[in-house]
Amino acid sequence: MIFSTTGLRRVATVSLAVVTVSISTMGAAMAQTLSGAGATFPKPLYDRYFDAFKKETGIQVNYEAIGSGGGIKQFTAGTVDFGGSDAAMTDAQIKAVGKGVILVPTAGGAVTVTYNVPGLPNTIKLSRQALPAIFSGEITRWNDAKITKDNPGVNFPNQPIRVVVRADSSGTSFIFSNHLSNVSSKFRNSVGFGTTPKWPKGVLSGKGNSGVAATVKQTANSIGYVESAFASQNKLPEIQVQNRAGRFVAPSLSEANRALSGVTFPANFRVFEGDPADGYPIVGLTWLMVYKQYSPAKAAAVKKLVQWILTKGQALNGSLEYTTIPKSVAQRAIKAVNDGITAK
Repeated sequence: MIFSTTGLRRVATVSLAVVTVSISTMGAAMAQTLSGAGATFPKPLYDRYFDAFKKETGIQVNYEAIGSGGGIKQFTAGTVDFGGSDAAMTDAQIKAVGKGVILVPTAGGAVTVTYNVPGLPNTIKLSRQALPAIFSGEITRWNDAKITKDNPGVNFPNQPIRVVVRADSSGTSFIFSNHLSNVSSKFRNSVGFGTTPKWPKGVLSGKGNSGVAATVKQTANSIGYVESAFASQNKLPEIQVQNRAGRFVAPSLSEANRALSGVTFPANFRVFEGDPADGYPIVGLTWLMVYKQYSPAKAAAVKKLVQWILTKGQALNGSLEYTTIPKSVAQRAIKAVNDGITAK
């Protein structure tokens, strides 16, 4: 029998090409991309999470910081694989999601009150009476007695206070207004709390933390609120806020951890604490919102993502001034996701 080496080479070449194409196809099928949108509060942390997660797993995670309200809206509409929110979804919002919802706490952090008043030092104090009164429009000038009495030696100008708030639906607004509503019944009755509080007329606004910060920087005699890590990274002046224990506290990581150390996480992980016993009082949590139903490949990727965030990812929190989720709570959340997500 005579064999053609040329024919054998052709067969081998074709076979190798088929194998290469098959492996390439399998690789493409296995590669996953997850998309999410929502809260701006955890954006710096999520960027770090998703970059490290991709390097380790090959799974690409894209996240657009559009605000908690926008995240809930897109998640409910099913246009993303997961959402992000600093305001835990309400019962009505959860009911509106056809594929079900699991809330996954990922981090905690503080909201910094910042200001731009020419001639003032980089740190001033505001009491539990003064802060909500400023943002409800009750206190309108910087030299008001409720402000000056806690800042002896500081020469406050007789100038109108320019209040700056978030223009978009925001979890940062939720955390901030939730605290003020807990310490002042007048604020709760006039402004209320939520992702879009009913701010008084005449306030200025900016979109996202960057928008609020830019407006404060550009406006003399202004005051606003931004996510604490953002304030720290941009070296914004920070106000010491009086807590329930009577201390005036700066928004440090240690004081945020102190405030959240006594938080009890229920079975659904929703927490609405607005006035902690001690520590920096304007603190809150941020959550991923994941569905209970995904395609098999997406289900596996989401479970892997949650597992990674609540184990290896937590080591990144402190470096960006976010609090960590207690290990016992993290393990409960991982189990809730692994047991609660079904592949269809």
